[in-house]
Amino acid sequence: MKTIEGDLTINNKKFALVAARFNSFVVDHLISGAKELLLKHGADETDIDLLYVPGAFEIPLALKKAAMTGKYDGIVALGAVIRGGTPHFEFVAGECVKGISRVSLESEIPIAFGVLTVDTVEQAIARSGANSENKGAEAAECTIRMINLLEEL
Repeated sequence: MKTIEGDLTINNKKFALVAARFNSFVVDHLISGAKELLLKHGADETDIDLLYVPGAFEIPLALKKAAMTGKYDGIVALGAVIRGGTPHFEFVAGECVKGISRVSLESEIPIAFGVLTVDTVEQAIARSGANSENKGAEAAECTIRMINLLEEL
């Protein structure tokens, strides 16, 4: 059996981080985690563009436009949707997930899901901190591995 998987090597790759401004007290940490991971594995600061959108609902459209430019090898979607007392959470989180998935499949560009969908602020903080649980860093790692896997295929 032959195993094919993407490694964490970055050679001349361009990345976009599409980040929601809403819940910036969490998203800023996701951005830092993603950026640090990309730089650690060989990206140059000039290889990373940060694109801000108002909230998680707007992420898929920005992803689509970024993917259509042909400029990026991989894109990382970053945001935080925190459950409140209304059904708003389900609508925003659900449409964000569907949109990200659709853009990734249609564009055939690796797009990682770094959008937190959590019940509490405490959960959001725990998943965005400066530790091994930073979901921004995990999403950036996923993007690198998928770029390299697709190149192998």
